[in-house]
Amino acid sequence: MQEKTIIRLCEILGSDRVLQNEPMRLHTTFRIGGPADVFVRIRSAGELCDALRVCREEAVPVYVIGNGSNLLVADKGISGVVLSLSAGEQELFEEAVFKDDGSVAVTVWAGEMLATFAKQATKKGFLGMEWASGIPGTVGGALRMNAGAYDGCIRDCLLAAEVLTKQGERLLKTAEDLSLSYRHSNLEEKGQTALSATFLLRRGNAEEGLARIAELTKLRCEKQPLSYPSAGSTFRRPEGYFAGKLIQDAGLRGYRVGDAQVSEKHCGFVINLGSATAVDILTLIADVKERVQADFGVELEPEIRFLGDFSGLAERVMQACRLQGR
Repeated sequence: MQEKTIIRLCEILGSDRVLQNEPMRLHTTFRIGGPADVFVRIRSAGELCDALRVCREEAVPVYVIGNGSNLLVADKGISGVVLSLSAGEQELFEEAVFKDDGSVAVTVWAGEMLATFAKQATKKGFLGMEWASGIPGTVGGALRMNAGAYDGCIRDCLLAAEVLTKQGERLLKTAEDLSLSYRHSNLEEKGQTALSATFLLRRGNAEEGLARIAELTKLRCEKQPLSYPSAGSTFRRPEGYFAGKLIQDAGLRGYRVGDAQVSEKHCGFVINLGSATAVDILTLIADVKERVQADFGVELEPEIRFLGDFSGLAERVMQACRLQGR
């Protein structure tokens, strides 16, 4: 890593927020991952734009992450700069009331936690995001993958988003511009980074909204393996099927590779029992994909995002997880 890049980032953000050789296992919900060359904490859209400009001008690899809740980082770590979005020091969100029908447009920084935003909006009586109250990612990460749960998703309530292009231009995009579909937006393919999102919510009864959040929290605790590190649902839902049901019917409940395990509580989750490596997780994913394909003729696709150097893995694992070139 060029020393000049680190110096410039420190000048913008302060040396306390620019860390070298930072273990990524501390910054992913899987609790897995080797060191990043440089790890930077970002607290605002302006800081993100400035840091990306430095990396672009210095021609260093750069990766933007949120809470690390949908990531598997290689055991070898990440070469380059990781920009980690985190909650800002300003107000959680800005609001503007549409007087004609009582709806409310709420704008929130991409680094805020989606669940925190959903709960705080509900407490104010701004309803429509209750489904998001248990999603452990940032607003930007949720926008990138059109996150969803319990019959709700980002597309249902997104009005607009501000994004940063590869060239450093800030643009306002509508929900339609982002081509939101099941667990997909066009941000990654266009090389764009979310800066903020504006959601269209409705005025309602805060107590009713909070009761719905409590109900969903109870369901989540009953059905999901929340006591173990994981990246949430490991596989995308195949059309016409449920990934967890296919994995269960293939006899893989509790299947292990090292300390990686198909959750016994919910087969759609792969969990870290304590000291799982990225290779353990990837090998297990490949095994599950092969078994489900052989038994049911259905191809499971990983929902998680892979970052870092995965070279040296067996070809079957590389292919199963679509890791060629990483």
